[in-house]
Amino acid sequence: MRPVILVSPSIAAAGVEMPDPSISVAGAYLESVMRAGGLPVSLPLSDDPELVADAIARSDGLLLTGGEDIEPILHRAEVSDALRATCFLDHPVRDAMELALIREAFRQRLPVFAICRGHQMVNVALGGSLFIDLPTESPGGVNHNQVPRRFEAVHPIHIEPDSRLAGIVGGLQLGVNSTHHQAVNQPASGLRAVGRADDGLVEAMEWDINAAKTNGWFLSVQFHPERLAPTLPAHARLFAAFVEACRSPR
Repeated sequence: MRPVILVSPSIAAAGVEMPDPSISVAGAYLESVMRAGGLPVSLPLSDDPELVADAIARSDGLLLTGGEDIEPILHRAEVSDALRATCFLDHPVRDAMELALIREAFRQRLPVFAICRGHQMVNVALGGSLFIDLPTESPGGVNHNQVPRRFEAVHPIHIEPDSRLAGIVGGLQLGVNSTHHQAVNQPASGLRAVGRADDGLVEAMEWDINAAKTNGWFLSVQFHPERLAPTLPAHARLFAAFVEACRSPR
């Protein structure tokens, strides 16, 4: 039986059937989960704690997807108007729902795989900080916003040798795509940066050695492996490892 993978959705201003607000999940996430042997499901945007707890309890794993920016006041006390103007904010209910999903998933020791926005949201949920706008707050030598080349590996990341990520991809370097203008600044307590770009930007995180003793399977990445999985086996192996973890008892 395929493990059930709960996939966090974004919201579209208008759906295909009717011009009403609709949830939206890129097919590449769902197809990557299915190719790895999982059964992807989603749910409407809601931060109702009972619904979130029930959804997590009925699932075998949680996949946090990419999307627009996270509300800055969730991770920074003061934000200038100029800095806030650089943001393309997602629906506020999505922020609230994903925070609830993350906390409940970790409470129930559910395997969690977080991608791009999801990688950032996990850091926020656990008390870490973000760069709100990379070009102004952390300019470096790597172009991290290459949307037209989103199906290509455009720069390498360097992976810690004793990490879960290194074991999954089978090496200490991985070519990744890059389509973001925000990023993790300081990893939250309990998290460890295990992948970095040439400019030092955090591209992957896992539990640190102490947090790993009491928590379930977790990996987060800043890039989009679902877009590279069909052509680059190392990225497909990320989904395979996640789905395999979801087959195990919590």
